[in-house]
Amino acid sequence: MQSLQTTCCIVGGGPAGMMLGYLLARAGVEVTVLEKHADFFRDFRGDSVHPSTLQVMYELGLLQDFLALPHQELTSANGQVGDFAFRAADFTHLPTRCKFVALMPQWDFLDFLSDRAKRFPSFQLRMQCEALNLLRDGETIVGVEARSPEGPVCIQADLVVGCDGRHATTRRAAGLEVQDFGAPIDVLWFRISRRAGDPEQFAGNFNYGRALILINRSDYFQSGMIVPKGSFDRMKRDGLDAFREEIRRMAPYLHERVNELESWDQIKLLTVQINRLRRWHLPGLLCIGDAAHAMSPAGGVGINLAIQDAVAAANLLTEALRQRRVTEALLGQVQERREFPTRVTQWVQVNAHKVFARVFETSGPLKAPWQLKALSQIPGLNRVTAYLVGVGVRPEHVAGTARGVPRRKSSLKKAAVHTGALLGAAVATLRALRG
Repeated sequence: MQSLQTTCCIVGGGPAGMMLGYLLARAGVEVTVLEKHADFFRDFRGDSVHPSTLQVMYELGLLQDFLALPHQELTSANGQVGDFAFRAADFTHLPTRCKFVALMPQWDFLDFLSDRAKRFPSFQLRMQCEALNLLRDGETIVGVEARSPEGPVCIQADLVVGCDGRHATTRRAAGLEVQDFGAPIDVLWFRISRRAGDPEQFAGNFNYGRALILINRSDYFQSGMIVPKGSFDRMKRDGLDAFREEIRRMAPYLHERVNELESWDQIKLLTVQINRLRRWHLPGLLCIGDAAHAMSPAGGVGINLAIQDAVAAANLLTEALRQRRVTEALLGQVQERREFPTRVTQWVQVNAHKVFARVFETSGPLKAPWQLKALSQIPGLNRVTAYLVGVGVRPEHVAGTARGVPRRKSSLKKAAVHTGALLGAAVATLRALRG
């Protein structure tokens, strides 16, 4: 068995893992990231990089190079309930450097971060290295057992950080308790070509017992059909023609293009989960991102919450890692800081799912409730929604940057009032949609 030693071993080379690895290596901490796949190429992963994450890239001095990569810019999100169309979010007024959501394949984002991280001598990325178990010394986690093409690997570390997703080996091996909040929906992802004259911004269409999401990716739509949980097998039995007809009925301008779907192999099932750990840490172990809290795709905020977790963890743990004195109390501070925005976001998502469940109750044309029509006329409400989605409840800033300094009490009070207004608007909108 190959034996290695590092200060921090990060399990999982997704957004949380790569961002944390970059931040720690940038600060001179010896860090090893384990990624079980040979590359980052996986289709239908979250491709939205929200303004809060773009702000982090700006604070790191990476934004200009990052935005030189091919991407699309989403400045608004539009919704349609039955025949009633409205603007759900307007990102152009956000108090951030970038007033848009960048749409970019996740593998490009991860390749970019890994390339920059490799420029630091204290960073190591081991591809095709799959974590199998945790190493223990009594009650303390002291490393990871892994499997690589060269054989078994034993990585000793002062701290192990689980960033290995909703099916995390780390949290399972640690025996951490998961709270599951259920989800009445699944999402079917697929691609349909896009033409001039098609909607340019994000569009969500609720009708006929379904919700169809269309995301502009230049020459194609990344499309999602929100369906009742567990209904995919029945839909396959009904046949591909019936599925194509459902898309055609909700987006008539895609009429002949639905025939591009020639096989169920082109349609990927995302089984939606909402859960979180009661406790994100043990001595020597911390879980962040999806390993700590699996999010719904509603709002596309999962990646960005994971990034915020990584920034908070780096801010709180870097100095302790340098001095090799990470305590469980410090790990608890990471959970304490990030659990509140996680709880709030999951609460909003759980209530959004109740809206979807209400849509499923009607198989015919859906009529928009009068409350939604009234809410859509409130000036600036779509800016509030944009803030909740694009920035979030507690955005993190890189330590040492101008935006990362502690805020004065007056600023904290203003932020608290703003957050209260956001949550009030979210409650009102969800209640209206639920009828």
